[in-house]
Amino acid sequence: MSTVRASRKIERAGVNALRALLEDHEHIVQEIDGGNDHGEDMIVNFTRNGKRTPYWIAIQVKSGKKYKRVNGYAIPVEDHFDDWRQSRIPILGVVYDMKKRELFWVNLTERLKSTEESPGWVQIANTSLLNSETVEHFYTEVATYAGDARMRIRAATEEEALSEAVRARQGLDPSTAPNPLFEGLADIALKYEERITSISKDLVRSLPMMILVVLMLWAWPYQIRFVEGSSDMYPWLWVSNLYLFMFIMALVIFFEFRAGRVPMETGKWLWMIAANFFWLPVMDPDGDPGWWGTFWIWAGVLVPSFGLKLLFITFIRFAMDRIKKRREVEMV
Repeated sequence: MSTVRASRKIERAGVNALRALLEDHEHIVQEIDGGNDHGEDMIVNFTRNGKRTPYWIAIQVKSGKKYKRVNGYAIPVEDHFDDWRQSRIPILGVVYDMKKRELFWVNLTERLKSTEESPGWVQIANTSLLNSETVEHFYTEVATYAGDARMRIRAATEEEALSEAVRARQGLDPSTAPNPLFEGLADIALKYEERITSISKDLVRSLPMMILVVLMLWAWPYQIRFVEGSSDMYPWLWVSNLYLFMFIMALVIFFEFRAGRVPMETGKWLWMIAANFFWLPVMDPDGDPGWWGTFWIWAGVLVPSFGLKLLFITFIRFAMDRIKKRREVEMV
């Protein structure tokens, strides 16, 4: 026949004493069987005036002389450090002094959240007594902590609430349960979150430039064909000159956006020029050797030439004004 461990009586003494105390005050206690015990012995749902509350806790119970210290008691952390401090329901530690027949408690989750490395043991003061006289204070303090929005358990029935508490304890809450397909990528994204945010903002700011580049690529062969049918000018030189001007305007807009400014006038001129010159090949796909074609060919030469000069003069002046303002501020 199988034998019963001698230490089982000591272990059960603390669990039985705590369960009896909590149930005497109408709190709901659900013991965790040994096969599912990963650092806690019971899950407790507090009640108030005969009704369940949304406050749940898990408790690790220890009994025996080895948990006694000179100035109190101690709970061993072992390999439960991350589990206890990251739990979505508070994990409490309770030590039962068999000689005194008294219970002493500590909020393990709260205590471990304040450190990045496992302390090995969590100390419990002699003053943290849990009995019929202090159980009301115990409830108030722990329920307040458990009532944090990130920890609160909500469910329609006792069975559902218990299931939610178990899932929360095991890190399986639907709002936080991991998806293995994306957890690794999410870790990388969180590691470089600031840089990714900066890049994503730049991508949004560069949207006008990207749209313009797509239109340029699409319109390039049509522009070449239009110039060939309208004049004897080198088509690639005419188109490149026009495209360079529009690209520089888009680049100016991008850096203005990046600096937190909105260059409305530059944007209006860019889209007006782009709309006119990109529409030409559609209207006259084979070009026009008459006055209409000649007008637009010369416009494609003069607009970039004067426009580029005006663009540089305008924004250099803006930059000069900003430098002067910065210097005035520094002098003050």
